[in-house]
Amino acid sequence: MIKILFFASLRESLRIAEESVPLPVPPDVATLIGELRARGKAWDAALGAGKRWRVAVNQEMATVDTVLHAGDEVAIFPPVTGG
Repeated sequence: MIKILFFASLRESLRIAEESVPLPVPPDVATLIGELRARGKAWDAALGAGKRWRVAVNQEMATVDTVLHAGDEVAIFPPVTGG
């Protein structure tokens, strides 16, 4: 299992803050995002093509190629700016 955390506008639009899901096969971020998008229209709209979001695995920035392991924590959030 892996734990997924959703932040900011993603949490609001998907109406979920966190959940645990089985490790995807193959175990990478791209597969996880694909599985989430397959859940339906709201998920595809939030995470689909043309949408901007960032991902961190175990509190370190990651890419869609990042390999996942059982027990990992995956955070998905919109890009943010600071000033």
